[in-house]
Amino acid sequence: MELCPLIKNILLLDSEGKRVAVKYYSDDWPTNSAKEAFEKTVFTKTQKTSARNEAEITMFGDYVVVYKFVQDLHFFVTGGENENEIILASVLQGFFDAVGFILRGTVDKREVLENLDLVFLCLDEIVDGGIVLETDANVIAGKVASHSMDDGAPLSEQTITQALATARERLARSLLT
Repeated sequence: MELCPLIKNILLLDSEGKRVAVKYYSDDWPTNSAKEAFEKTVFTKTQKTSARNEAEITMFGDYVVVYKFVQDLHFFVTGGENENEIILASVLQGFFDAVGFILRGTVDKREVLENLDLVFLCLDEIVDGGIVLETDANVIAGKVASHSMDDGAPLSEQTITQALATARERLARSLLT
């Protein structure tokens, strides 16, 4: 019996069931075709539901799947059949809200594809090796923002430390040229 909740996968599919961003944390699907077959099954069995406002929970064989839809995106979190649905739902909500924060409220396929690196950083901050690290969307989005902040970002969007480092670097460059 596992004491720590384990996530089997997190899927972000488009309105046709195609992959947008997926992460598998289990060997339950050893091949890419097995993963795609699972994604197709999950999508087909859930697409007629109305999981737009609240997350829905369903069983697929030996798996519990929690899912939610927004615009042209379908968010899924899968756990084992004995996994706590509340934990799965909190992972789903954390991912969903963090993506909303980093995309500034515009959560659709085009926006996600343009910021795919940030979406994958969100996944990395939420789950590592199947173990849940964080479900608070504010914390997740904050960590993703700190990873993705670059020297080219406007000073107003940087932390004080980042802004000072950027200013120091620009001053050093100007003195050397």
